[in-house]
Amino acid sequence: MTDLLWFVAHTRARCEKKLQQFCLDRGVAVTLPCYQSVRKYPGKRVTFEKPLFPGYVFLQLLPGQKQLVLQNEYLANLLTVSDQKTFAQQIAEILGALNSGVPVFLAPEIGVGTRVRIKFGPLRGLEGWVEERYGRTTVLLRLDFIGQAAAVQLEVEDFEAL
Repeated sequence: MTDLLWFVAHTRARCEKKLQQFCLDRGVAVTLPCYQSVRKYPGKRVTFEKPLFPGYVFLQLLPGQKQLVLQNEYLANLLTVSDQKTFAQQIAEILGALNSGVPVFLAPEIGVGTRVRIKFGPLRGLEGWVEERYGRTTVLLRLDFIGQAAAVQLEVEDFEAL
């Protein structure tokens, strides 16, 4: 097991789980930290398993497996981890937190003044500016309509930075 080295696989858009399955099918040690996200739809709630680090999958490879992983359509780039010991410790801590049952989620670097686009809900597609942050998950978003501003309060996962 000491021959295994950590690599970070940067995937193509929304291909994290596909790369994970590709690796599992070929006996490659793969780690894809995921968290549960609950979306509310009219009349129901749906729980999704979402990658904690979108676009990244963590691999432990034997020397001969690197070429195998490079030969698939889901990989954009394979990054070498320079400090193997620190990386192994950090990934173990993240997995420990996920397994503890404590809510863990990606904290996007979306700060005051960031221009964003709404991804979900009735305001989907609208663009605005982050006016204020409340904790880690809630954002006051300013939307400018015909020279007038209106503010809406949304969850940070409902939009993306531009």
